[in-house]
Amino acid sequence: MRKRDHNVLTNAASLLVCGLLAGVVVAAAAFPAVAMSGLAAKAGAETFGALPTELTVARAPQISYLLASDGKTPLATMYDENRRDVKLADISPYMVKAIIAAEDHDFYKHNGVDINGVARAFVNNQSEGAGQQGASTLTMQYVRLAIAYSATHPADVVAATEDTSARKLREMRLALQVDKEFSKDEILTRYLNLASFGNGAYGIYAASQVYFGKPPSKLKIEEAALLAGMVKAPTTNDPTTEAGYPKAVERRDYVIDNMVKTKAITQQEADAAKAVKLVPLDKRTPNGCVAANVNSWGFFCDYFYRWWMQQETFGSTTYDRERRLKSGGYTVVTSIDVQAQTGADKAVRKAKNENSKEAAMVAVVEPGTGRVRALAVNRQFKLDDPKNPKNKLSSDPAKKRKNIRGNYPATVNPLLTGGDGIGGYQAGSTFKIFTIVAALEKGIPLSYTINAPQKFTSEYIIDSSSDAACPGTHFYCPTNSGGKPGGVQNMWTAFSQSINTYFVPLQQQVGAENVVDAAKRAGIQFRTTEDLNLSGTKEAAHQWGAFTLGVSSTTPLDLANAYATLAADGKYCEPIPVQEIRDPEGNKLDIANPRCEKRFSTEVARAAVDAARCPVGDNSSTSKCGSSRTAGNVRRDVGAPVAGKSGTTDSEKTAALVAMTKQYAVAGIMADPDWPQTNVKMKHEEEDGINPPVWQTLRDAMKGKPDIKFEPPGQKISEGDQRSIPSVKCISVEQARSRLKAASFEPVVSSVKVASTCKAGEAAGTSPNGRTIEGGVVTIQVSTGSGTTPGTTGTTPDTPRNRPTGRPGG
Repeated sequence: MRKRDHNVLTNAASLLVCGLLAGVVVAAAAFPAVAMSGLAAKAGAETFGALPTELTVARAPQISYLLASDGKTPLATMYDENRRDVKLADISPYMVKAIIAAEDHDFYKHNGVDINGVARAFVNNQSEGAGQQGASTLTMQYVRLAIAYSATHPADVVAATEDTSARKLREMRLALQVDKEFSKDEILTRYLNLASFGNGAYGIYAASQVYFGKPPSKLKIEEAALLAGMVKAPTTNDPTTEAGYPKAVERRDYVIDNMVKTKAITQQEADAAKAVKLVPLDKRTPNGCVAANVNSWGFFCDYFYRWWMQQETFGSTTYDRERRLKSGGYTVVTSIDVQAQTGADKAVRKAKNENSKEAAMVAVVEPGTGRVRALAVNRQFKLDDPKNPKNKLSSDPAKKRKNIRGNYPATVNPLLTGGDGIGGYQAGSTFKIFTIVAALEKGIPLSYTINAPQKFTSEYIIDSSSDAACPGTHFYCPTNSGGKPGGVQNMWTAFSQSINTYFVPLQQQVGAENVVDAAKRAGIQFRTTEDLNLSGTKEAAHQWGAFTLGVSSTTPLDLANAYATLAADGKYCEPIPVQEIRDPEGNKLDIANPRCEKRFSTEVARAAVDAARCPVGDNSSTSKCGSSRTAGNVRRDVGAPVAGKSGTTDSEKTAALVAMTKQYAVAGIMADPDWPQTNVKMKHEEEDGINPPVWQTLRDAMKGKPDIKFEPPGQKISEGDQRSIPSVKCISVEQARSRLKAASFEPVVSSVKVASTCKAGEAAGTSPNGRTIEGGVVTIQVSTGSGTTPGTTGTTPDTPRNRPTGRPGG
């Protein structure tokens, strides 16, 4: 694009003179004896005219900035070259004047090539004993840099920088054309953005940050002169080294004196500038996630990096994608929420210090967008130095015997998000939510009752030698924690108390393959070979009897996202670490937009959340939670409507808790990443357990946020189709059983007798009485033969008066 009209005669004269000089220069290099002949000049003019006149300019590598979700808090920077292009208006006028004084006094006068300078250099360089003199203008220097950065082959880079006459001629020819295409200010800006200033600083923006910790617009005379004096020899004139400092100051003073000669500044300003003792910072810009603004944020940064590397938008290969990230000059507003992340970091370290082999891991996801708001673990994000290792020996005895180091206190492994050998951790009873979802999708309501024994003999076939097998059989026989029967339970109470022998038969009824599918649709990924095999086909999944008890491996991120799907009324969103991505021109990229789809009906999701309010001490107008909660303090301590579930595995090798509001889903898992078969018992409610980091993170994230109520489910999905329970009062137990079966109920005889006016051993009544769901369990109460008829033969109603105290839920 033509920016300035040059005098035609001036341009023609420049071309002619350059051509003649070109012939002389070439001849002098090849045949010194004939250097001044007319034949040489004629040949040179013809050669010069044939040189290319178009300069291909590729964008030089630009630094990419990662910011927190507020759009201003730095997270990390990533670059191949630390460079950020700026406009001339954002560069101090002193810097512009200094670079001209240092490199090209007549920059605004010549047409890209200083003819007088070329002639002087030629004459000087032919004189014996004279030092070599250059004649490169700023425009020619820009051409040289542009060719090097546009090169697609290493040989082209060499050709662009080698000290030959051919290179000089090409630079001169292209410089004349560039001077016609662009304004002087544009050329100057391009040059300042390309030039190297040493110490990993490319371009004036990086240089002013590295050496003075300020934007280029704020550079003073002495600072600008120092930087201008460095471009010729950044290593020699490096002010951060003992050898380079005096040379840098000498060169600075030289530039300042030249600024007086070019009338850029007065002698008085020059004297004052030279009197300033400069103390360069040598503040190299951090690069990559190991140099994140806050070390603990490195785990989130690493998750972002891994996400970026999977996006085909940024290239067809991982190499291309990494180059785009480190050279593309993007401004990335990530999804990390400073308030939530700070709270999570504090909470996990309060529970377990960084030297603990137990990892307290917490992930926070925003329902409805999938944006990952925090990732925290009690670890340092850095590589352990193999020459001077600080990590403890692995907690795995086999590895410890071989002196293999563990992942604590420092690691760069994706402990919270999975991948690179991290398959995940068992999350225990948190997975029961997927059985609830599958049952609801089959039309089974929350009020569905099952008489849960202490040990349930299932139809699932397992190895007969397994401890989980029924004695003498190959059938899976799960039991309840604590060795007690569950009794008659519905989904609310069974989830609240975490009754294993309610959920295994419920899963068996709806099909384990449907429960596995519900988990997948919610966002659970399977990474281990065993889990992939069991979940790979419907046939295999159908026999996964223990799935509902959370025996598969998952990560805190997947678990948080799965529960977030339900909090968002069944809308699944792919976990995403970004909020906005802009290219160097400021254009927004669509790839940062949430990627969501409806995977469960609103009613199913709301009903599942209604059941999930019970374990964490919350209630709705429809829930029938009972009085026993596995994490009943969460509602009180968070101070907002909540839902969630705790989970524990066999021998307490892991502990998990999910707690969520409408705005945040927080999942925490405590485990030993180095040795899954740990002999350490993971805790829940204790200060060094997993529960406090989860609810404290949620509490801190919610500060300043409004309380949003969970919408209760409809009556049909909660209560189902209700039927009247026939009276069985004062008839035999067998008659009562037959009558209830005939009415499509499942009769169970209570082992505890009640006072009644009926004869001893007769049916005294039922629990519940009145109405209940078709196919539901109805307990036959047996009379003692003495006393009055019970006024209420059912269980204690879950009225507001009988519910746990605390702020009303939503």
